Amino acid sequence: MTPFDRRHFCLGGLGVFGALGLGAPLAARNRRGAPRTLVLVQLSGGNDGLSTIVPYGDDAYGRARKETRVESREVLRIDELRGFHPELKALAARFQEGGLAVVEGVGYPAPNRSHFKSLDIWHAADRRGRSAGQGWIGRACEAAFGDSVDSLRVVHIGDQPPYSVYSTRHPASSFTIPQGYRWVANEAEVAQLVDDSAQRPAANAALAHVRAMQEDALASSVAIRRAAFAYRPTVDFPSGPFGSSLRSAAALIHADLGCRVVSVELDGFDTHNDQRRRHDRQMTLLDEGLGAFLRDLEASEAGRNTVVLVFSEFGRRVAENGSRGTDHGCAGPVFVAGTPVKGGLLGAPPSLTELDRGDLVFTTDFRRVYATLLEQVFELDPAEVLGASFDPLPLV
Repeated sequence: MTPFDRRHFCLGGLGVFGALGLGAPLAARNRRGAPRTLVLVQLSGGNDGLSTIVPYGDDAYGRARKETRVESREVLRIDELRGFHPELKALAARFQEGGLAVVEGVGYPAPNRSHFKSLDIWHAADRRGRSAGQGWIGRACEAAFGDSVDSLRVVHIGDQPPYSVYSTRHPASSFTIPQGYRWVANEAEVAQLVDDSAQRPAANAALAHVRAMQEDALASSVAIRRAAFAYRPTVDFPSGPFGSSLRSAAALIHADLGCRVVSVELDGFDTHNDQRRRHDRQMTLLDEGLGAFLRDLEASEAGRNTVVLVFSEFGRRVAENGSRGTDHGCAGPVFVAGTPVKGGLLGAPPSLTELDRGDLVFTTDFRRVYATLLEQVFELDPAEVLGASFDPLPLV
């Protein structure tokens, strides 16, 4: 078991992801008057960007896509070149109103087409992936909050927390169903640690850490259950895991518990076959869930101070394969949404003819998006977290 695995403690459906840490008061209000929250929406499997923001006006798209093509009559047009997938009705409307930005051609140099490796690069914001150390959110917490640790500050809603939230000092909590929290996993192990430490006075510091982690996690469990019970959404969230995750995220944000990062996942984007039907379904799930979530966020100050990042580990290849699908590619669009977001098209659309071994060549480094969020959500110098300077984008 790696150190990364050992630090993933579970509290029933609630896990403490990171090093052991003592809870602290909520973060002080920043100079804007209220802290901003970042919601990470990961589209796992490699979302086909060309079927999400469709370049219907480019003849090369029609030549490359026969089985998976979204016809020009179907798209929700942005301009004479591109438009939203026809199932992204709520997001297209949000784009027209403002509050949704589309960053085109997002990727990184020397791309990796492995799901795991590419996600590690995105999560670490570093080509080295996990060997670089903490995740980019973990490093942001180190820079923003120092020794002030709060297990409600970073929360993942789902089965497996992403490496982006891994931190050696700032544990992230994770859960699936808020109403089901109770201390179950590792209870015997923690009890044994307490018993063993009681026999060794020299281990008092470690014992205090274990007890503090347990107490803080239990307190967090109570707070989250109360928030879920008290929450009354202003919209109808769709049923299913993704809609439920976003509903839970909204409950945490509106309760103003001090959550600064909330992570959720929508899986199912690895469309090697039968892509048109499968991707249409994914777009429906994304639009219904995220559309409801964005509307609901408008009901509170905490919600109106929330920024949502929607990303995938890579896009798909331009050409179709022989199974009415597409294989792993490189660049793709990223969405940034929320009341603080300026909206509009950013970045440059990648060429469909000047390719790298059949793949789109990225035009915007994803760390420019991160740099913007680090600056505008956490009020940090992005280079302190990313290890280098990346020009922010006019997103927020």
